Amino acid sequence: MSKGKHSRRARVVAIGGGTGLSTMLRGLKRQNIDITAIVTVADNGGGSGVLRQELGMLPPGDVRNCIQALANTEPTLEALLGYRFTEGSLKGQSFGNLFLAALNGMCGSFETAVARMGEVLAITGLVLPVTTADVQLCASFTDGAVISGECEIADYKKGSDSRINRVWLSPLRPAALPGCLEAIEEADLILLGPGSLYTSVMPNLLVEGISEAIRRSRALRLYVMNLMTQDGETEGYSAADHVRALFDHGGEGLFDHCLVNDLPIPAEMLPSYAAEGAHPIVTDPDALAEMGVRVHRAPVARWERGLIRHDSDALARAVMEVYHSLSPTRIY
Repeated sequence: MSKGKHSRRARVVAIGGGTGLSTMLRGLKRQNIDITAIVTVADNGGGSGVLRQELGMLPPGDVRNCIQALANTEPTLEALLGYRFTEGSLKGQSFGNLFLAALNGMCGSFETAVARMGEVLAITGLVLPVTTADVQLCASFTDGAVISGECEIADYKKGSDSRINRVWLSPLRPAALPGCLEAIEEADLILLGPGSLYTSVMPNLLVEGISEAIRRSRALRLYVMNLMTQDGETEGYSAADHVRALFDHGGEGLFDHCLVNDLPIPAEMLPSYAAEGAHPIVTDPDALAEMGVRVHRAPVARWERGLIRHDSDALARAVMEVYHSLSPTRIY
């Protein structure tokens, strides 16, 4: 094998949103790889929703979380970006969101603002909004209800025993940012998740060309399974249910591998989650194999202060171990 083939670093594309994606990015930035994060812009709640409504900009929260995760900054600046105002008209708003909003006003486009923020914070890698269209997430439920808006979908689900049947974006199939399609085409490893199934991962697949580009890719394609089911989205879902929903929306064969946690979660951590309808996700390798998905297990969970989360470094190591052992285009 020629020396030139290994003269570059592995190109890793991570697709999703929310805290799950940013948690994984914190670990991946310490690996010797080139990272591109493709991030949903369908959020309409919290501080992001306020800025979206008042300034007419795309929601900054998920993108800002990913930029912050990849940033190489002093601890004081890191704390400043995550600071949330506690009173007045800015109560609940994060400084990082306001920073990105200011750049959006200065630069005239959200795409450019995201790039400038990445430059200012000297991030490891690249963060891209999946689309620059002003989109809303919509969902139909098994009881026939049709709901528009990410927050409204979660609220309706929490008050209903009905399951989400299908989600889509309004407008339908908005154009993808060209850089996202290019990154997927050139990737050696494509990661989906972790994150909320319907509101963090799925919206990316509903953008024109994204799921098609993933299915065409020669890269190793790996779905990082959540640790717990989620109140308002996936109560009662198994790992196979998660994969089936992704295939239903993104096409059969969207990915061939799935990474799941195999570190037992302490029993004392579970009652508070169970009270909200959340439980550890059950994995049936045979059911996943029937869908063409191979299961990989690794101890990637951690818990503190009553919360169960992915361990950034353990997750990054596990992801890269799967890549190095199986990828058809692996770069060392």
